[in-house]
Amino acid sequence: MVAQLIRTAPLEAEAGFDPGGFFRSGRLIVVKIGSALLVDRSGALRQDWLKGLAADVAALRAGGAQVALVSSGSIALGRGILGLAKGPLPLERAQAAAAVGQIGLARAYSEVLAPHGIVAAQVLLTLGDTHDRRRYLNGRSTLKTLLDLGAVPIINENDTVATDEIRYGDNDRLAAQAALTLEADRLILLSDVDGLYTANPNLDPTARRLPVIREITPEIAAMAGDPVSGVSKGGMKTKVMAAQTALQGGCAMAILKGDVERPLLALAENRAPCSWFLPTHTPQSARKRWISGLKTEGAFIVDAGAARALKRGGSLLPAGLKAVQGVFGRGAPVAIQDEAGAQLGVALAAYDSVEARKAAGRQSDELESILGHPGRTEISHRDDMAIWSES
Repeated sequence: MVAQLIRTAPLEAEAGFDPGGFFRSGRLIVVKIGSALLVDRSGALRQDWLKGLAADVAALRAGGAQVALVSSGSIALGRGILGLAKGPLPLERAQAAAAVGQIGLARAYSEVLAPHGIVAAQVLLTLGDTHDRRRYLNGRSTLKTLLDLGAVPIINENDTVATDEIRYGDNDRLAAQAALTLEADRLILLSDVDGLYTANPNLDPTARRLPVIREITPEIAAMAGDPVSGVSKGGMKTKVMAAQTALQGGCAMAILKGDVERPLLALAENRAPCSWFLPTHTPQSARKRWISGLKTEGAFIVDAGAARALKRGGSLLPAGLKAVQGVFGRGAPVAIQDEAGAQLGVALAAYDSVEARKAAGRQSDELESILGHPGRTEISHRDDMAIWSES
C-alpha cells in the first residue's frame, strides 16, 4: 500500500511545482479553521492566533484574492462559556453550546477583521441547504454577493438546528462544498496535522508525508485517521473525502498544520509542511461540464441577438427570451435553443417556468412590476450556463 501511495504522490515536491506560489496565485480562497486552532483545551478563544489569521486574510485580499472562512469552534467555545464537562455531548446540549458559541465566534471574527477594514458576515448552513436546489441557489447567491461587496463570509454548520439527518458532521466536507458552491480555486484546511501520511505518524515512526497528490487512488481513499487534539472532530478520512469533493470541482486543496502565528503567510512563503491535492481542470470548466451533462426539464427559445450574445459569453436576459417550453422550478437545468430549434447549450434557470414566461421579451427594469417582486436581472447568469461553443 505504501509503495502505491508513493507512486501516486512522490515524497519530494515535484520539479517545477512551487507550493507557495501556487497558493498565492489563487483568486478565490476558502480557508477551513479547525476547533483546536480557535479554542484551547480550557474552552477559551485563542485571540492572538485569530489576530494573526486576520492579518493573513487582509494580506490575501490586498493581493487581489477573495477569501471565505469555514470556521469550526462554536460548540467548543460555547461549552467553555456554559461550563459543560469535557467529552461527547447529547444533541440538545451540543446545540445549546453552539447557540452560545456562535455569538462569541461571530463577534471575535468581526473584532479581529475590523482593524483591517474588513466586514465579517456570518453564514450558517446545514446539509439540506446545499442539497435542496432552491436553498442552494439562494445560499450561493448570498455568498457571492457578500464577496463582491468586499465582506468575508464566516461559514459554519448551523448546529443549533441541524439534526443527524441534515448534518455534514464535520467542517472539512462543509468547506469542500462551500468551495464548490463559490467556484473557489484553492481550499486550505488549517488543522492539527501537517498533511497526508502513508500511515498515522503518531503510531508509526516510518510514516512519511505526501506533499503532492494528483489522483486519489482507492488506497488513499481508504486511509482513515482519528482526531488527536481532543477538541476537533475531523480525522484524515474526512479530509480525504473533502479532497475528493474539491477535486471534482476543479479546486486544489491543501492540508497543513495551522497552529503557528501566521499560518497562511507560512504557506505562501513555503515555510509550512503540507499536502497539496491538485485537480486536472479549473472550477469553471468543471462546473460547465457538470451543467452540460444535466438532463433538461424544459427549453428557453432565444432570438438571434441573444444567441450571438450567449456565444460571446454573455448572460441570458429577459429581452432575448422568445418563449419557454416545459414546466420546471428555479434552478432546474433547461435547454437553450435558437428559433430554428437548434440547441445552443444548457442553463440553470433563475426563474421557474411560470415567471420565466412572464419575463420573456421584457426589459430587466420591468420585471418588478410584472412579477410583483424585485426580479433577478438574468433569466440565467453566464456562470450558470454551458454553451456548446464555450466547451
